[in-house]
Parts: sequence; C-alpha cells; structure tokens
Amino acid sequence: MTFIAPIPPVVAKLAIATDTAAPSRQRSQRRLSVGKSHPYGLMLGPVLLLIFWSWGAQSGFIDPRILPGPWVAVTTSWQLLQEGRLQANLLVSAERAFSGLAFGTAAGVLAALITGLSKFGGYLLDGVVQVKRSIPLYAILPFFMLWFGIGESEKIIIIAVASFMPIYLQMHTALRNIDRRYVELAESLRVSYGDFLINVILPGALPGFLLGLRFASMGSWMALVVVEQVNATSGIGYMINLATSYAQTDVMLVGLVVYAVLGVTTDVIIRTVQKLVLSWQPALGA
Repeated sequence: MTFIAPIPPVVAKLAIATDTAAPSRQRSQRRLSVGKSHPYGLMLGPVLLLIFWSWGAQSGFIDPRILPGPWVAVTTSWQLLQEGRLQANLLVSAERAFSGLAFGTAAGVLAALITGLSKFGGYLLDGVVQVKRSIPLYAILPFFMLWFGIGESEKIIIIAVASFMPIYLQMHTALRNIDRRYVELAESLRVSYGDFLINVILPGALPGFLLGLRFASMGSWMALVVVEQVNATSGIGYMINLATSYAQTDVMLVGLVVYAVLGVTTDVIIRTVQKLVLSWQPALGA
C-alpha cells in the first residue's frame, strides 16, 4: 500500500490560483522586476536639484550670501584654474585620497582573507576590528596626531583606516557566505589549495570586494575632508578652510562641488567595473 502525503493547504491554494489565473496571465502579465536601468537615469535627481537651485538663486528664494548660484561655481572655478590654485590643491587632495585608499584596500583584503579563511585568524583579528568599527573616526584623530604627527603620513593613515573597514566587512562576509557545496565539491575533486583559492574563493569574494570598494572610496573622500580641515597647508579642504576665514562663499562652493564630482566619478568608475566583472550575476535591476 502506497502512502500519499497530504498536500499542504497553502500549496493547494497556490496551485488553484495558478490554474485559474493562466488565461488572464496570457492576456496581461505583470512584471515584478524593476527592469533594466536607463544609462542616464541617475542624472534625474541631480538635474532636478540643479534646476531648483538655479531657480532659487535667480528668484532670491535662496540668499546668495548663504549659497551662491551654480553659475558662480563655474565662474569661480575658471578664475581659480587661471590662478593655478584649483589644480594644485586638487592634485594634492587626489594623491592623499588614492594613496590612503590603496593602503586601506590592501590591508582590508589581507585581513579579510586571514579572518575569512582561518578560524584562528578570525579569533585573533575579527574581534579587534569589530571594536575599531564602533569607534568614530573623529575620536581617534587626536591619538593619530600624537602617534604620527601632523604631516602627510598622518593624513594618509587616517584615510587608509577609513577605507579599511568597508573592504574588510564586505569581503569577510562574502568569504564566510560562500556556498558550502562548492567547498565540498573542491574537496571531493582533491583540488590543490591554490586552485581552490583561484576558482572558488576569489570568485565568491569578488562581489563583496567590489561593493566594499565602493563604500571605501566614499570613505576615503569623507576622511579627506576631515584631515584637510586640521593643520593642512594644501588641498581642497585647506582651500575651503581658508575661504571660510574670509567669508568667500564662492570658493567654499567650488570646493564642495569638487568633492562631489570626485566622489561621484570614483563611484561611477567602480560601478562600471562592477557591472562588467559581475555580468554573470543575475540581479533584480539587470
């Protein structure tokens, strides 16, 4: 005698609803996915903000003494470029940000590999990293000034620390969430540890690394703002700080726009690489 398991009520209701909805689905099928993104769709918000900003500055709704119009940023930028101040400070800031980002990324990847692939490494380092995660960057800034001075090395180290945490967290999580079946398959095939790292670990950790790199790039620019406001003699932050002393709102605005353009450009580049490298990964908005 064969025993037939009863069908759960929820499954039966879904099956009946599917059968009855088949004719209507043929007529009109509702799409649940977000759909493919427009290549210039992300420009909608900034363009609307720029239109509102221009209208507010032109109509007097926004006081130009508090926030000048966007055309002031263009004319002031051109003036600063002719004087040579903008490109000189921009070069210094970019060097600081990318140097700190490179060191922080390398340290984050190394620490994530140690804690993600080794149980003892996780016991040794992960707790320390989680403690650091709860300490704000502003809180450790005085100690970094005491330990490393107020020169360029201190600024790069602070940016590296700010970039380290997103890389480590995202890549560590990606390593620990690699499907166990892939590991068991590699064990059953008796692949070498090097092939295991190249064919299983690195592809599994790549999405987390690229996501962490996006957050780390933003963290590097935010940390750059902090370090260039303290005992700096060059850079975009120094230019803003100096303009604040003389109430030069137009120069302050140029500095903010430069920070925004640098951050958005970096993020767009990383997102483009992310789409190309992870084209095999299905996504809701793909």
